[in-house]
Amino acid sequence: MEAATAPDAALGPTLKVKEVSPADADGPQASPRRGAGSPLPQLLPPIEEHPKIWLPRALRQTYIRKVGDTVNLLIPFQGKPKPQAIWTRDGCALDTSHVSVRNGERDSILFIREAQRADSGRYQLSVRLGGLEATATIDILVIERPGPPQSIKLVDVWGSSATLEWTPPQDMGNAALLGYTVQKADTKSGLWFSVLEHYHRTSCTVSNLIVGNSYAFRVFAENQCGLSENAPVTADLAHIQKAATVYKTEGFAQRDFSEAPKFTQPLADCTTVIGYDTQLFCCVRASPKPKIIWLKNKMDIQGNPKYRALTHLGICSLEIRKPGPFDGGIYTCKAVNPLGEASVDCRVDVKGSLWRDCVLKKLQHSVCLD
Repeated sequence: MEAATAPDAALGPTLKVKEVSPADADGPQASPRRGAGSPLPQLLPPIEEHPKIWLPRALRQTYIRKVGDTVNLLIPFQGKPKPQAIWTRDGCALDTSHVSVRNGERDSILFIREAQRADSGRYQLSVRLGGLEATATIDILVIERPGPPQSIKLVDVWGSSATLEWTPPQDMGNAALLGYTVQKADTKSGLWFSVLEHYHRTSCTVSNLIVGNSYAFRVFAENQCGLSENAPVTADLAHIQKAATVYKTEGFAQRDFSEAPKFTQPLADCTTVIGYDTQLFCCVRASPKPKIIWLKNKMDIQGNPKYRALTHLGICSLEIRKPGPFDGGIYTCKAVNPLGEASVDCRVDVKGSLWRDCVLKKLQHSVCLD
């Protein structure tokens, strides 16, 4: 009997040929010396189609399910006459009380109603026909959420940052960890916010914390199923205190605004008419504020009801009420403060009504000529 060739490697399963003795190569034959009472031998039907397994592409890599999910694998195969399909797990027979198998004419079904982590392993389907055998191997991995990190500790707090450390979980959930999720919550609101996701180290620094708040932290472990159901919380709170601020002022020399009196605008000579009020103006600058003294012909006129003296914002004024012929003369404004004194003079002429009439006539005559 010629050896059968193996199927295409891309299909995944393999074909094996059982060893047979030369006497079985052409099938059982009758012995010429058998006894009269010996039974007649039964001939095996010829193999019309070699056994072959068509492994789906999705099952050529590890088949991952979550705890509690259903496992329902349909594996097509060929072989004629009908081959024998046998399932094993890690080289041992299946537990039929938990795993169901149904073999049809052209396929075999492996069914687990609620998968558990103990169902993970390497499953093998063997399709046998006579001395030929095709096998396919399927790796099944049942996973669940990881356990929480064992502990978390607040290492240090400085400025607006806090440093944390934790230890990995004891139970990884039968899958590799994808990282950790770090969350914070301030004691005022009590709400948790994620600050780091898919973080792979077991220590971190959380920055940009608000001054005046106190924070708690917790860490979740994460794998392909998701985050751990719970997370350890730091026993100590991170108090973010406001740093004491010390203001240093640079020394400077205070400017001295003291100044002796100085007249910025002097008195102006004027001519007035008897009976018409006249005002004299001048401006003075001094610090501290000076004392203003008015003189007429070097005689002090303070307190004389004929005159009214005012000083406001450095502007000095003297009002001569209804001047008479004897009110003309030299008027003096004197400013005195502790730093010194200053004075200005002006001449005031008082004319009679005749002079006024002459002036008016001259004005009228000039208007007529124009």
